[in-house]
Amino acid sequence: MRPRGLPARYVTVDRETPMLLPPDLRDWVPADHLVHFVIDAIGELDVRMARVNEQGSGSEQYPPAMMLGLLIYSDATGVFGSRRIEPTTYENVAVRLLCGDTHPDHDTICSFRRQNRELLSRSFAQVLELAARCRVLKVGDLTVAIDGTKVLANASRHSAVSYGRAGERLRQVEWEIEQLLAKAEADDAQPLQDGLSLEGELARRHERKARLQQARAEIEARAFARAQQERARKAPDQPGPPAPPTPAATDQYNYTDPQNRIMPVGGKTRFEQSYNAQAAVEVESRLIVGQRVCQATNDKEQLVPTLASVAPAAGSVKEVLTDSGFCSEAAVDQIEHHDEGQPTGITVLAAVGRKAHGRTVADPPAPPLAAAFTERMAHRTATAAGQTRYKLRQQTVEPVFGIIKQAIGFRRFMLRGLENVSLEWILVTLSYNLRRLHTLGAVLKAA
Repeated sequence: MRPRGLPARYVTVDRETPMLLPPDLRDWVPADHLVHFVIDAIGELDVRMARVNEQGSGSEQYPPAMMLGLLIYSDATGVFGSRRIEPTTYENVAVRLLCGDTHPDHDTICSFRRQNRELLSRSFAQVLELAARCRVLKVGDLTVAIDGTKVLANASRHSAVSYGRAGERLRQVEWEIEQLLAKAEADDAQPLQDGLSLEGELARRHERKARLQQARAEIEARAFARAQQERARKAPDQPGPPAPPTPAATDQYNYTDPQNRIMPVGGKTRFEQSYNAQAAVEVESRLIVGQRVCQATNDKEQLVPTLASVAPAAGSVKEVLTDSGFCSEAAVDQIEHHDEGQPTGITVLAAVGRKAHGRTVADPPAPPLAAAFTERMAHRTATAAGQTRYKLRQQTVEPVFGIIKQAIGFRRFMLRGLENVSLEWILVTLSYNLRRLHTLGAVLKAA
């Protein structure tokens, strides 16, 4: 206990006396802080492909390296959207250090991101090259785990309309138009409510009719495209044009972002407006080496394109681990064999059914070459070696999605449209990789 009679002592907090010398912001951020790592890593990247005003006219521009670093650090720390990033340049000491105490506004930040897709794509590859120089990523003969996760779109379910409901509303609007036209032609037409006019009401209903027709046309086009893909997969040599498909009454169109889709999320417990974000993760470093975004509500046709998204900087792939949602005989054959039938050297391990409880003493006998695809694939993950390799999938790609969604906080795209959300996913995966390198204590090495 403090002896009686002695006054309490406090640290002096002086907000009035100005600093005699300019402060060094580096002294305000710990030496092992992520922002130092991001600044050093950006210094190793080639940003010459950034879009800038070469003429030198107008106001001075912010350096591309600083703007890229600001976007990466913000995403890596869970600050998404240019309007949220702008105030951090004033309020966050680490961001003030990164920006050199400059303050780009939200419009400048948004424009830089939108105009520099090539820079972000190239930076994603360059970070993998940086990881290889740090000996964190082994180049070539990779084992990658592939999976997808649903990320919410920047669109509300209340802005969506189903094919059946759009038809009902369209018929209602057409009836209302007929009634308004009849009222306009009648000699004894009663006036509308105060503030309303026949011309205005007709214009509003014609606009609504055009929007409903657009929604139904888009849903019909999607149904036709699905039917063509299914026909090409099942019967590519079938002669004659396919019959026009009829969309399901529950097929939906969203007015806010027409390119997103209704997808099952939360373990298929609910459906939300979403995009399907794909990633290929190297199992040893847990770095994302391939990424893409698609509109497919499931993953059954995503294995080949997601594997093709692996950056050349990571080298060749020798083993692919994925779950049953990606697995199909056609996809596995396309990955494991060239067009002429020669093996590519890549092996796919995928679950094709539920595993029986209990342990086996010895490996099961290999199925004959003429056995069904599911039987041959099941044997790959039934052996002791196959089980050991396949377990790497669950402890590789699923934790990566968990970090992105839970630790970083990226659960919803801020932009709209497939092209824009693809750009946003590049930035998120790029930021994750740099954050991962910092967590592993990577020592940066110049090229």
